[in-house]
Amino acid sequence: MSEQSTRILVFSHRPEVRESIITAVGRRPATDLGRVDYVEAAGVADVLAEMDEGAVDLAILDGEAQPTGGIGLCRQLKNEIDDCPPIVVAVRRKDDRWLATWSQADAVLVHPLDPLTAAETVADVLRARRVPVVRG
Repeated sequence: MSEQSTRILVFSHRPEVRESIITAVGRRPATDLGRVDYVEAAGVADVLAEMDEGAVDLAILDGEAQPTGGIGLCRQLKNEIDDCPPIVVAVRRKDDRWLATWSQADAVLVHPLDPLTAAETVADVLRARRVPVVRG
């Protein structure tokens, strides 16, 4: 039986930021988690469409994205989507962690991204999201 992959949405208006996030987290952030498939979004409309579709297991949003940053977008998603998937916000400065907390982010990453910390953070958030499936 094959493992189910995890679908992670990565949002930034800058392709190099999306690439740095994907590279840091990797294709398999932990041995107990399945392979990760990434969906990249360069604009807010793309993020909203993916989130509304309901096939995203976790989103990583660039807090510095332009013209709409991931911090405000995170807060919007958390307040507008029932059963919103977990969201990790990536910020440029450690001092901006409080903003990510205000946005209701499930976790925060700080650039430059450390691959061990990024993978561990994403794995922890995904593990916390796991809910046993009850079939009747």
